Amino acid sequence: MQKNNNYIVDHLKQLTSIPSPSGYTKEIMKYCENVLRVKGVNTYMTKKGALIATIKGANEEKQRMLTAHLDTLGAMVKEIKPNGKLKLSMIGGFMWNSVEGEYCTIHSNNVDYSGTILMEQASVHVYRNAKEEKRDDTNIEVRIDEQVENREDVLQLGIQVGDFVSFAPRFEHLDSGYIKSRHLDDKASAAILLHMLEELIEEQIQLPYTTHFFFSNNEEIGYGANASIPEAVEEYVAVDMGAIGDGQASTEYDVSICAKDSSGPYHLELKNQMVRLAEENKLGYKIDIYPFYGSDASAAIRAGFDIKHGLVGPGIDASHSFERTHSDSLIHTFRLLMSYIQSSMI
Repeated sequence: MQKNNNYIVDHLKQLTSIPSPSGYTKEIMKYCENVLRVKGVNTYMTKKGALIATIKGANEEKQRMLTAHLDTLGAMVKEIKPNGKLKLSMIGGFMWNSVEGEYCTIHSNNVDYSGTILMEQASVHVYRNAKEEKRDDTNIEVRIDEQVENREDVLQLGIQVGDFVSFAPRFEHLDSGYIKSRHLDDKASAAILLHMLEELIEEQIQLPYTTHFFFSNNEEIGYGANASIPEAVEEYVAVDMGAIGDGQASTEYDVSICAKDSSGPYHLELKNQMVRLAEENKLGYKIDIYPFYGSDASAAIRAGFDIKHGLVGPGIDASHSFERTHSDSLIHTFRLLMSYIQSSMI
């Protein structure tokens, strides 16, 4: 399992280093395509810019699909202020205070510029009410690391309204097994899928059913892998984080198996199969309900696909904020999914 863990963490470190807020995912999709092509995996890009890899199985009439999303939270330049600072518009659902003080990159016209996300009233030596000011899109701004004094200076750099802004990941893998980084949602799951594909090729594992691996690129804004699903797919499993907090069962050490989220219950028999496989393989798992959560699987159901849908994934603490997980959770998720794709359909 140590080999599996090393490969997954290496993939995760590389994925988090590639900026990919929703709408700005071409580079990371190309990276994954190249990784899989070297291994001899058949892939294709959808018109929406997602990546689908396929492993043929003994049965092609009934098929499975696993999905993880590579798009992340981020922002866009909303306004260039007269003083040369930038106002932002959110991409995805996060709290402004979770990115206050973060380093960022402005992606403009093939040139990247460094910046820092700060309150307008950042200095307590200048602003008496700095601690009390509301953290919102009025007070949050980007300080560009270039000599700019006004709006015209910023425009001269080529920065415009609508440019994407990504947040520094600050990836760390600690000796204790903890992994902390932005964008573990859902690059931790994508790293697991990449290694699953490597394992299938290297170990020449014969699957009972043709299985598709869908790396989606619009999940954070609600419509990720809800199209381009092959007609023969009967079981569809989203691999996404298990959210941790008060009242939740999920932990950073187990694979989370979702029974219900804001879209409603997931397919009962598919959920029960995941539980049975976890117990047979002596994996750490938790069954959980996420009240403020949606997945690529629930998006596919809303789009009208006639599929059995499920949701599993590694437990992630402080989702959409300063995220952290543990390598144990990655391995339990990997082992559960490897067991699942080699099992009989329900």
